[in-house]
Amino acid sequence: MAGDAEGAVVPVDLRRPRRIHVVGVGGPGMSACAVLLAEDGHRVSGSDWRETDALDDVRAAGVAVTVGHDAALVADVDYVLASTAVADDNPEVAAAALGGVPVLRRIDLLPAVGERHPFISIAGTHGKTTTAALSAVGLGGAGLDPSFLIGAPVASLGAAAGIRSGRNLVLEADESDGTFLVGPRAAALVTNVEADHLEYWGSMDALVGGFARFLAETSGPTVVCVDDPIARRLGDGVGALTYGVLAEADVRIVDLAHDATSTRFDLRTPDGSWHEVRVPLPGLHNALNAAGALSLAFVLDADVSAAAAALQGFAGVSRRFEVLGTVGGVTVVDDYAHLPSEVRAVLAACRSGGWNRVVAVFQPHRYSRTERHWSEFGAAFDDADVLVLCELYPAGEAPRPGVSGELLLEAVAATGRTSPLVWRPTLDDVVDFLLDDLREGDVLVTVGAGDVTTVGPRVLAGLRERTP
Repeated sequence: MAGDAEGAVVPVDLRRPRRIHVVGVGGPGMSACAVLLAEDGHRVSGSDWRETDALDDVRAAGVAVTVGHDAALVADVDYVLASTAVADDNPEVAAAALGGVPVLRRIDLLPAVGERHPFISIAGTHGKTTTAALSAVGLGGAGLDPSFLIGAPVASLGAAAGIRSGRNLVLEADESDGTFLVGPRAAALVTNVEADHLEYWGSMDALVGGFARFLAETSGPTVVCVDDPIARRLGDGVGALTYGVLAEADVRIVDLAHDATSTRFDLRTPDGSWHEVRVPLPGLHNALNAAGALSLAFVLDADVSAAAAALQGFAGVSRRFEVLGTVGGVTVVDDYAHLPSEVRAVLAACRSGGWNRVVAVFQPHRYSRTERHWSEFGAAFDDADVLVLCELYPAGEAPRPGVSGELLLEAVAATGRTSPLVWRPTLDDVVDFLLDDLREGDVLVTVGAGDVTTVGPRVLAGLRERTP
């Protein structure tokens, strides 16, 4: 449902082909929605204020893209879909509202998509992108061939979104704005629950209550990670299947081993079967992500061994332990982690890789998140031999008094850290330091949800220039 120009409720009906215009189509969320709609048979156009690489992928899906905004672009459309980052005074949004064309946000669109493709929803504070990607790949290998809508491009699937032949759609279900509660949900999985996005929820109790609703209101089977105490408690309330390394897990990880490029373990399922699993991603957290995906295969009566075999060829997700390259004996990895537990998991994966040194660059994300979590970051970097901290990325938030990236510097210093701790406020400063400090046998991992992702390519370019 969505509001029209008068504020009335208008049904969103995608059961027949529609003409839909997407504002802000170059963003990761809107580009995925545009591709999904186009592949589902709708006539889709889109606009954005500048040219980006993402627009090439959108055009390849048959979406007519315009660079720049013009009210004329929404003439004769059934719906306008706009990112929440797009203001109401955008020319296309304003023209749609004036002309009585329903203006949809993602939360309005998803239930209509779900009517045609009931969701297999993957939720959790962290790990949901990779778990959703692994689920789509694994369930595809097991013959269910689900459609998918994921928050980052998945190399094995060729996109972040796509329509396939199966009945269901694997959805990365986002708790940040409550959209994970949309349905219909044919199945649901919770990876973990930690304090985040409390500006939206108001309190930790409210956030946990949202996840409880997510599970309780799912019509089909539910799955939770037993290693996470809150997810486990919520799962107990609905009789969810559990997975993890703990002995009481219904789907249990056994004999775990991992190195710089892969994770290997045996998986025991409740029917007494054992499955060999090898995923080309390092770290315990990725073993849990893979076990979650295979647990979904089990509860959906898919062939778990076939799903596990499909995961052997998993080619990764953008910005999730993404290896950007190796030059002069230095390997560069980029990761989206931005909460203390996520950072700890990424650095532990690096530590297990056998590199001589783990050199980490971390960029805090948002004033609100930094204010809430800065003290928890103190011990999150223990596996980094060299830690470089820089100024935080605001992500559009207004500054808060006393909140800056230097809070993390204070938290780490308070742990008594003896290995190098370096403060370089700008990314230019960071790149200069790295090109002076990196040596053969190092792994450089750039970590954060902001523009720190630009550091890795710049460092690789600089290493190429100095390498004979």
